[in-house]
Amino acid sequence: MNFSNRRRPATLVDVTPLIDIIFQLVLFFMVSTTFITSPGIEVELPESSADTIIRERDDVKIWVRADGSIHLNKEPSSLADLRAHLAGIAKKDKGTMIVIKADKQVDHGRVVAVMDLARGYGLNRLAIATEARLAGGGGSGGADGAE
Repeated sequence: MNFSNRRRPATLVDVTPLIDIIFQLVLFFMVSTTFITSPGIEVELPESSADTIIRERDDVKIWVRADGSIHLNKEPSSLADLRAHLAGIAKKDKGTMIVIKADKQVDHGRVVAVMDLARGYGLNRLAIATEARLAGGGGSGGADGAE
């Protein structure tokens, strides 16, 4: 038996279905991926070299703008509204994280007043949001602070 004279037909592998599946997977991941951004009130946060990032689902965000105005969870708020909201939060859960995002131009006393207001209701988990410094390491920005 001489097997060398027999020629097998060349087998071709059709990769079109494989490419289609890979393309559909790429599209699926592109559409289903969410990008976490920090939308909200426009404030210029102070810079920090600390790399601690604290993020919780139930945290309350308070913005203090350069003009001294206060926004609570993206809504403009007065100190009276802030008091009422913080009192309600304290009744539900005193362990709620309060993140203060104050513009770096805002008066220090205004930030301390907001912090004192929260502490007055027993909300002691306070954080001050900062931007990461670009030079010298630092992390990716976030809320730095102690409980």
